[in-house]
Amino acid sequence: MDSLSDRVAALSPDRLRGIRRGIEKESLRAQPDGQLALTPHPTALGSPLTHPHITTDFSESQLELVTGAHASVEAMLAELTEIHQFVHHELAALGDEMLWVSSMPCGLPTDETIPLGRYGTSNVGRAKSVYRMGLSHRYGRRMQTISGIHYNWSLPGVDNDGYFALIRNFRRHAFLLLYLFGASPAVCSSFVAGRQHELQALGEHAMHLPWATSLRMGRLGYQSDAQATLAVSYNGLESYAASLEEALTRPYPAYEAVGIQNPGGDYNQLGTTLLQIENEFYGTIRPKRVIGSGERPLHALRERGVEYVEVRLMDLNPFEPVGIDAPTARFLDVFLLHCLLTDSPPDTPREIAALKANQHLTAARGREPGLCLDRGGEAVRLVDWAARIVAELGPIAEAMDAVHGGSAYVDAVARARQRLAAPGELPSARVLQAVRDEHGGSFVAFTRAHSLDTRARLLALDYPAAIKSRFDALAAESVQAQLDIEAADRVPFETFRREYLSSRHLRLSGAVGSDAAAA
Repeated sequence: MDSLSDRVAALSPDRLRGIRRGIEKESLRAQPDGQLALTPHPTALGSPLTHPHITTDFSESQLELVTGAHASVEAMLAELTEIHQFVHHELAALGDEMLWVSSMPCGLPTDETIPLGRYGTSNVGRAKSVYRMGLSHRYGRRMQTISGIHYNWSLPGVDNDGYFALIRNFRRHAFLLLYLFGASPAVCSSFVAGRQHELQALGEHAMHLPWATSLRMGRLGYQSDAQATLAVSYNGLESYAASLEEALTRPYPAYEAVGIQNPGGDYNQLGTTLLQIENEFYGTIRPKRVIGSGERPLHALRERGVEYVEVRLMDLNPFEPVGIDAPTARFLDVFLLHCLLTDSPPDTPREIAALKANQHLTAARGREPGLCLDRGGEAVRLVDWAARIVAELGPIAEAMDAVHGGSAYVDAVARARQRLAAPGELPSARVLQAVRDEHGGSFVAFTRAHSLDTRARLLALDYPAAIKSRFDALAAESVQAQLDIEAADRVPFETFRREYLSSRHLRLSGAVGSDAAAA
């Protein structure tokens, strides 16, 4: 069997240069006092239905900023910074709203007051809003206001089996990312009001767990009792697709009780199956494929295979203006290559359960001295397992630096090694220390201060007129594109809904409409 160094050496410089990465970053719009902004999506930002870089996630108040796919970390972060600049300048022109820099939300109003994303009157726009209404019925709106960073990544020449091998190893080793980069160890008390939890008071209005890394990825975050019944296998495209198809077509009694429409005719959700659509499946990483107009994501995967992976467990780093820095992105590049290049045995139901337990332990107690995780049925100290993985990243980082020049990748791995030895430098530890020592135990006061500072720093950056002109044009084009979609509708919404959700579109060729995706 080839060694890891042999496999790294077998990767040609052209393939390594061919890596593409991009970011989708969610952030709540907040008022100056740290409460959720309840204003509509600013018209100056364009149409969230059709804009390629500025949209909304669950809530009307939750921006999602999207870069293209880039050949370098520098280019990706440069584009992300420009998108942030435009957004902050437009928000400043309208008033004093800011982007909330933490993954866990700001001060929230009552659940039903959190506004759902709105996407216009077209069938696909209505479907996006109805989907979000379904999420609110199924999981509550508070959970959906949690924000994060998705890191999209691809390497030329990787086939379906290769990507699924990567995904299996990623799931095995995801605890390392939660430990190194988790930055949500505390929440505003309003987030857990009326909910059962094991959090401890940090101050008058904040809750925390003393050794937590990422409450976002723990039991209080993106979790679902219904989805806990899914034991999705990642042993290959067909087994994964079959698991997902079953969840998309199996009626779920609790959701049947909610119903598709209420007595007044308004829609409660898109459907009554365990998952309304593919995007409802919560995972730390997803196999992805760019979809055609009206195409179902599962059909696209089956028809044309995996194109890239979407890493979904990264918290916003409140100490970084755009939520992530270059060393973190470079570490992700090296980590994903490691997942691809190391042996990846098939997963089993027992391992799937153990990995979920490892995730919850790391999220809630990751920095606890002596904490052990389950590795193949054996209890292993988290820090020992983490150190072994980080040690194996060295040759990969060297290969990346050989291609790109300099030592940035080796330096990124060295920083991770340093933080393993000094856990007080981890983002989660820094957040808790700052909340306690600098903000009187108030999570909202801490994040408000960093949000205001981030706003000021981004507004102070050089902002050439060409950036504003380019994004103004994109905004205008997106508004026209939405109008064109609305004008092209030819069938009632109920007909569109039934056709889009038809199970035959999970397998057979053919799009189901002339609109954008209904996620």
